[in-house]
This record gives sequence, structure tokens and C-alpha cells, in this order.
Amino acid sequence: MPDYESDVPEAAPPLKRVIKERPKKKAVDKPIQDLTITVRPEPVAELAAAKYRLRPNAKLRTRPRQFKPAIVPVPDNVIAQPECNMEIKRIVEALLFAASEPMTAKQVQQVFPELEQPALQEIQAAIDAITADYRFRPVELKKVASGYRFQVKKELSRWVSRLFEEKPPKYSRALLETLAIIAYRQPVTRGDIEDIRGVSVSSSIMQTLLEREWIRIVAHKEAPGRPAIYGTTKQFLDYFNISSLDELPTLQEIQDLDLSIDNTQQATQVKSEQQETSEQIAETNE
Repeated sequence: MPDYESDVPEAAPPLKRVIKERPKKKAVDKPIQDLTITVRPEPVAELAAAKYRLRPNAKLRTRPRQFKPAIVPVPDNVIAQPECNMEIKRIVEALLFAASEPMTAKQVQQVFPELEQPALQEIQAAIDAITADYRFRPVELKKVASGYRFQVKKELSRWVSRLFEEKPPKYSRALLETLAIIAYRQPVTRGDIEDIRGVSVSSSIMQTLLEREWIRIVAHKEAPGRPAIYGTTKQFLDYFNISSLDELPTLQEIQDLDLSIDNTQQATQVKSEQQETSEQIAETNE
């Protein structure tokens, strides 16, 4: 018999997967010079962005920041104060504060001793500086016809008036009309005032205006009897807180004021009538 077993090749031994381990590399310390470090940009140093890579031993070169002075805009409502001598300014402020009547720059100058009198321009500069200092205060340095004076601002006068028990004097309509005619039509005579008003002017009215020094006799008319000619005074301008006759309201402004007053009074009267009607209806229903 044939030997079949001899014809069959012997089975190959099983393959074994041989994995060769790579030799472990020894850790080699690299020189520090080969390492690189990424430095984040700092806002103060202003490094040239993150793309620069600096070595640890490298010196950091930064330019010193040049600071520019900030320019602060000056508001429109702030007025530059004029230059003046501070000592003169203090003296002028004290004089105007203590004076019982308005004073002009010339009157203030005459208070100084003759050898120490400053120039009129220096006193005026001091007055202008004081006026600027009091622009935002409750007290102001006001220029009126007779000069400069310290006074409470107009919007606060109703509060200050509560300190005084005396009530302001009330004047009759005839007196105010007479004063207005003299102020707007001066110089005028008593006959001119009577022609405009259409009625005779009482002697007591003219006497009151003369005693208060609101009007004065400026001349006498060349006519039979030589009637007196009247005009207003600086005391009149001071009392009404104006410096010249040009600041008086125009006739158109007075008419608009009268119209607004009439409308207010009419609205008040209508409201009171409506209230009375509603009260009467309520009483009837009851």
C-alpha cells in the first residue's frame, strides 16, 4: 500500500506574531535655548500681538507709552473770568456787600486812600469777576441805574419776603397809571397826564411820587403859569430793578400781559360758576 502519509506534507508550524519592541529612548534634556514660549500681549506693554514668540532669556523691549494731555471741553454756559487783583477784588466785594445803596465803580474807587487808589479799570475788572462768581448762587451782584448792589435773585424773592412781617405797599390804579405815563412819555406836564387819562390828576398822587423820589421836576414849561415838567429818577429804575428806560416792557408786551390776565380771570370765573352750579344741583337732589 502506498504510504499516503508520506505524501502529505507536514503541517507548517503556527505563525507567531512577533512584535519587536522599539527601544525606549532615553529622556534627553534639551537645552533651554531650544524651547520657545508664547507670550500673551499685555495692554500696558502693547507687545506686537501674539505672533511674536519670545525666548525666556530674551529681554523684553517695550516703548514707554506717551501720554497725551486730555483736552476737556469748556461748557458754553461757563464764562471765563477776567483777570483782576485778588486783594482789590476782596475789598470791592466787601464794600458792595456792606453798602446800603448801589455804588458805581467811581464811588468804590473814592473809598480807597488817595495814594492807594487803584485804576478804574482794575475796579471794573474786580466787579466783573465778582459778578461771574455769583452767577450760580442765590445772591447776585446786579447792575441798576445807580450802580451795583447785592440782592436776592428774583425767583427766590417770594421766599425771602416771608421773613418780613411788613407787607409791600399797595398803590392805587390811578397812581400807577400816572407813573406809567410819566415813564413812557417823559418829559410831561400835569396837563399832559390829564389829557391822556381823561381825568384830573390828584395832587396827593403827584406828592406821593415826589416823596418816594420816583419822579422829579426837570424843568418848567414856557407857558402861562410855568407848569412843572416831570421825569423819572434813578431811584425809580432801582426800585423796579432795571438799569435804563430801554428795559421797560413795550406796549405790545403790556397788551399781551393784559390779555393773558383777562383770560386767566375769565377761566377762574367760569370755573367758580361751574362749581356753584354743581353745588346747587347737589343741594336740590338732597
